[in-house]
Amino acid sequence: MTSSQALIPINYFLEPGFVVTPSHPTIISTVLGSGVSICLYDRKLKKGGMNSFQFPMIREKGKTTTRYGNVAIWALIRMMLEDGSTSKHLEAQIFGGAHNPDVSQVNIGNENIRVARKILMKEKIVVASEDVGGVKGRKIVFSTHSNEIAVFKVDKLRKSDWYPYEDDRGA
Repeated sequence: MTSSQALIPINYFLEPGFVVTPSHPTIISTVLGSGVSICLYDRKLKKGGMNSFQFPMIREKGKTTTRYGNVAIWALIRMMLEDGSTSKHLEAQIFGGAHNPDVSQVNIGNENIRVARKILMKEKIVVASEDVGGVKGRKIVFSTHSNEIAVFKVDKLRKSDWYPYEDDRGA
């Protein structure tokens, strides 16, 4: 691999319940309804990571997974710190947390947003921006090496919005 090839970003689809802190420039995408994603970026090292969680909190020992915000957020922070970041150089962007009352009476999106803000504040990580709440789903595309993020809002999430993509994406 030549040095110029090493700079070509890799595309990665982040599924709910996963956390990624790639070592090479990567374009991470995910799809969110009531779930939330946090993009963390180290301003000094010029690298980032992302999580995607569906539920706010779990307290049962032995059943913790990164599908829960209180696990996924700590995991992302810990992974960034283990990769050489320091908290003072990290900034966060929060996305998702929609609520569709036709699907659920419980506003789990709002709880997901609350947990994200609370943990980031506790860790003194600056929240640089948010695109949260509302009733629309989101498609997020995050460039880990430039901290550029695109947000596409959609009325409904289709099965084809999830990787591997299918043919009804124009619908």
